[in-house]
Amino acid sequence: MRSMFAPVDETGEERPFWQHRRWQLAATFLAVALCTGAVAALVGSPAAAPGAAAPAGPAIGPLTPHGDRPQGCRTDDSGQRLPTESPRDITWRALNGAQTPLSASAGPVKTTGPLLWCFAHTPMGAVMAAHTISRQMSGPHWRTVSQQQLVPGLGRDYFDAMRASMPDVGPVQTANELAGFLVVRYSPSTATVRVLVRQANLVHVSLDYVVDWNGVDWQLRPLRSGGLYARVSPVVSLAGFVLWDGV
Repeated sequence: MRSMFAPVDETGEERPFWQHRRWQLAATFLAVALCTGAVAALVGSPAAAPGAAAPAGPAIGPLTPHGDRPQGCRTDDSGQRLPTESPRDITWRALNGAQTPLSASAGPVKTTGPLLWCFAHTPMGAVMAAHTISRQMSGPHWRTVSQQQLVPGLGRDYFDAMRASMPDVGPVQTANELAGFLVVRYSPSTATVRVLVRQANLVHVSLDYVVDWNGVDWQLRPLRSGGLYARVSPVVSLAGFVLWDGV
């Protein structure tokens, strides 16, 4: 029986996923594509075993005995309507080679080592988490971020294994820009965020991320294949998207 993670080549023989052309092409995309926050990291290495333990490092605190969020993590979670405009307190920060939006109200509110966390438990907080966490995966601290801010499971194991084979050569600057977003679906436990990217040739594309609420914060949920986003689609009309102010 063939494994779902062992692609078949033209001869009918199975190959490890890290040798399949799909993963190799995605790795090329990683080196040049926007930081849509979108780090595909879709190549792997036989030396990087799924489930390998990550080194100890900064950690996001657990719930307090009273069920509150960790000390210093306080957000206004009253805004539960889907956003129709970007927050007025957005600032832009160069993060691993690309300008990434941050919000004093929607998050990330706290910084612990390389971790940017404490997002509002709102649709806008989910948007900010999708942008920030995914962008961290192209940086040198991706292992720490993965262990703390990706949903545990098979998808994270495969992402870690595939990402470990890619050299950390420093931030890759990109001419692409984050242009906007759309909350496709939302509940207090999970959200799908569509990220709008304007490429250097002024063509827009979109990528879908899923984030889950774990009781403390939003975490990015990888696909079972190890990828971080579900689709890349050309965008003909910007109708329905919330555009970032000044972009």
